[in-house]
Amino acid sequence: MTIAALEALSFGLGRTARACRAAGHRFVLLTGDRSVYRHELATADGADGVEVIDVDTFDPPAVRRALARVPDLAGLINTTDTWSGPAADLAQELGLPGPDPEAVKLLRDKARVRRTLHRAGLSAGTSVVVQPRPDSAESVREAVGLPAVLKVSAGTSSRDVWITHDDEALRAALAEAEERARRPGGLNGSLFAEPFLAGPLYSAETLSWEGHTRLLGVLSRQTSRRPAVREEAAAFPVALPDDQLALIERWVGSVLATAGHDQGFAHVEFVLTGRGPELVEINRRIGGALVAEAMCRTLEVDVYEALVDVTLGRRPRLLDAPLRPTGPAVAFVLVYADEPGVLDGWAGLEGLNAFPGEVGWYPVRAPGDAVQHVGDQRGCTGMVLAQGATAELAQHRAWSAATTVRPVMKTAEGR
Repeated sequence: MTIAALEALSFGLGRTARACRAAGHRFVLLTGDRSVYRHELATADGADGVEVIDVDTFDPPAVRRALARVPDLAGLINTTDTWSGPAADLAQELGLPGPDPEAVKLLRDKARVRRTLHRAGLSAGTSVVVQPRPDSAESVREAVGLPAVLKVSAGTSSRDVWITHDDEALRAALAEAEERARRPGGLNGSLFAEPFLAGPLYSAETLSWEGHTRLLGVLSRQTSRRPAVREEAAAFPVALPDDQLALIERWVGSVLATAGHDQGFAHVEFVLTGRGPELVEINRRIGGALVAEAMCRTLEVDVYEALVDVTLGRRPRLLDAPLRPTGPAVAFVLVYADEPGVLDGWAGLEGLNAFPGEVGWYPVRAPGDAVQHVGDQRGCTGMVLAQGATAELAQHRAWSAATTVRPVMKTAEGR
């Protein structure tokens, strides 16, 4: 039997392939761009365990034809946001296990999720869809007040997100959104506004089955200062008091149930405000970047085995397994280009071994790649990962090492 993936996260292919083999299945990846998985496919696990099918994954008929040629297809993995809806539709069409497509569509609409949770009493604020133009400022102030966050309903990678603390910033953000909406491709969904949440950002990593949700742990999330709103670093597991951890587990279970997510992984970003946890967004997938790698190392379990269980339509064994952070804590820092251009390489990689914490380098791009955007995750060229006895120590180690790595860029003038 075969398990296929319709695209995937940039990291984790090797672990996914091993989990499929352990379950007695082949693993094939359908992708329109192999370069996204360059690092994974260059490793022994990726090269030996992943069969790649090149297909335009934005072309549903082409994907159907490719899947029709896969022998004994038993399940369709989807770990991305962009392809979550198409994957759910295909699984239903092919009679494979999978989530309710309508629930997936709800979770892909961040504005709808906010309004749904607000009606259920699980979000203090609501959302309002606005036109991307400066004269929408008044409707934003009336509906959600200031400070406010503007973002797009189907956004990914922190793209098209504006935090506005006053009227001048709000109008400037709406003007920028209007300009972006006119570009080819436009905005990814509808522009909407919601209240700004004051407090530190975290993510709850969860696993659900038939409505029961287990909290696997909480990551800290560090973001950049304005105006660029991008993720800079993360660490796992956050040492929260037992009562607060129990509160978060109850809260996230209620949030996911209300949003219609009843099976599989979820990566739930939230702000721990003075009133308690408040949702930022729900991603119905295993955590991206090196989140899953961190969980595997710290919990000393292969979380990808649970991904295979869910894909095959069976209760994940991880739901019932002892779950203790017996391994090292893990942190990673994203290394961004300072300016657009063509990546020529990195300075400082040769010195990473001098730092404590079994520091590792995970490239996201390769020399010769064009980097056009540096204000969101598209500007990330690689990640530095480090381990420690606590998430705090791991974070300090990863940050100190990452500050010595610098992307070297060639601009249009060849510098």
